Amino acid sequence: MKIVFYGANAVSFLPGVSDLLTIPHEITSLPDAVDQIAQDALNAADVVVGVHFKSPVTARNAQLFQLPAAGYDQVAFDALPATCKVCNAFGHENAIAEYVMSALLSRHVPLATADAQLRAGTWNFWAGAGPTALRTELGAQSIGIIGHGHIGQALADRAAAFGMAVHVANRSPVTSERYTAVYGLDELNNMLGAVDIVVNTLPLTPSTVSLIDGSAFTAMQRHCVFLNVGRGGVVDEDALYDALADKTIGGAIIDTWYSYPTDASTPHRPATRRFEDLPNIVMTPHMSGWTNGTIARRQATIADNITRLAEGLPLINQLN
Repeated sequence: MKIVFYGANAVSFLPGVSDLLTIPHEITSLPDAVDQIAQDALNAADVVVGVHFKSPVTARNAQLFQLPAAGYDQVAFDALPATCKVCNAFGHENAIAEYVMSALLSRHVPLATADAQLRAGTWNFWAGAGPTALRTELGAQSIGIIGHGHIGQALADRAAAFGMAVHVANRSPVTSERYTAVYGLDELNNMLGAVDIVVNTLPLTPSTVSLIDGSAFTAMQRHCVFLNVGRGGVVDEDALYDALADKTIGGAIIDTWYSYPTDASTPHRPATRRFEDLPNIVMTPHMSGWTNGTIARRQATIADNITRLAEGLPLINQLN
């Protein structure tokens, strides 16, 4: 079969994929910008691997559009042939859960600050400094996880291991004795007001656009820390900015955004509002799931689905 890895993100997954395939295939890589040569290659492809696909680009012969990612909000299904199967890939949940736990731990265990101070001869965090040196513990916090998919479940496992009280809000029912409480998304504000930390893990779909809005932030406790490792558009940009600027919430750690660069070497602001001017936010460039492990696990999914397609077997993670 002819396989095309379309776009810079998809090409990141190409090295080593051929070694995972049971039989050889013709594999080509293409840039995000599509000229006539690239368009001809896409039209001839049996399999397209990519994170975005929209008209006027076409892939007339495609039997499979394979996302090397979980999110599919940048794929216009109707731009693909009606018989083309669209599948996504996970494998990022362990990395994202580690990112969240690391970000939260840094608020309770200030290693970098303690290191810098001790290098200057200052012992602010020493037990001998008395009660003023006491730190808080992450395990004493409660966490509310919005979404109980791959990321939400992996995060819940780690939070529970730290002794945190775990609350979960999800569209479909969740049953687990290990959780302190579970809520439907229609009860979201009830959860938001009951926890110290809120983490959004939801993808962007028509039903989740701006799900976290001004009323959601008002429902949170004033000391609450909000994290977004789902899609940026699930959180209303103005509402998030205002909640931080007005100190409606205690702070935020944001990894997914509203605007992305086409060239990583060119400075590009991630939002219309100037979050970078706020003191109570930690900003990271959509890095939470980008690890060697994520690449390897998604490569395995890509190769598995290519082999399944070639052998006429059911595909995994099919979306349509």
